[in-house]
Amino acid sequence: MTEYPRRILRLSGTDTRDFLQGLVTNNVTRLDQGLVYAAMLTPQGKYMADFFLKADGDGVLLDADAAQADMLAQRLGMYKLRADVQITATALHLHRGTGTPPSDALPDPRHEALGWRAYRDTPQTDDTVDWPALYVAHLIPQSGVELTPDSFILEMGFERLSGVDFRKGCYVGQEVTARMKHKTELRKGLAQVIVSGPAATGTAITADGKPAGTLLTRAGDTALAYLRYDRATGPMEAGGVTVTRTA
Repeated sequence: MTEYPRRILRLSGTDTRDFLQGLVTNNVTRLDQGLVYAAMLTPQGKYMADFFLKADGDGVLLDADAAQADMLAQRLGMYKLRADVQITATALHLHRGTGTPPSDALPDPRHEALGWRAYRDTPQTDDTVDWPALYVAHLIPQSGVELTPDSFILEMGFERLSGVDFRKGCYVGQEVTARMKHKTELRKGLAQVIVSGPAATGTAITADGKPAGTLLTRAGDTALAYLRYDRATGPMEAGGVTVTRTA
């Protein structure tokens, strides 16, 4: 399946890891242990993009949603100033699967059910995994659907998905993210729901006539939703069908 096309950038230069460490939500020193899942945020702590980082010799591969790759390259270029960092496109292709990992693959750090990822010179032609069903089953947000410019990553489960490190030090948007972690209780966030009939992604969810959230990725009768937790305690409605929170 190819619902979520990717593009692979490469960062190289003597300052690459230090440069990334000051920008992204996760700890870049973990690159030597496997894939690192991370995000870039605005100074206000809002989501800008999410991606995977992989050590690649003396450089780092950045595996991004295809719709965000150009923006990411431009934004990284703005931040690098005089740092010794080069950002280039590659011709690599993402391969992924949930069976026995091949020798060139690394585990997806978000959840063991998401299997492995590898980067190769030729496109993948044998991907038959129902990825949306896995995303819904394990509350995995996707860029452009659950993850939007209005998102806060903690509401989208980034701590559970190993996408943020609270001990690594400063990065863009760190202050807001840390405050949400330590000084507030999340009142909204990603949840799994059961939907009793046809209702499309983006449909508003209400509870007793009051706004309660938005229906997002759907797989059969199960879906992800962004909800106000205080209004998601009983049956809700979206597009004329019943919505019930399960997780």
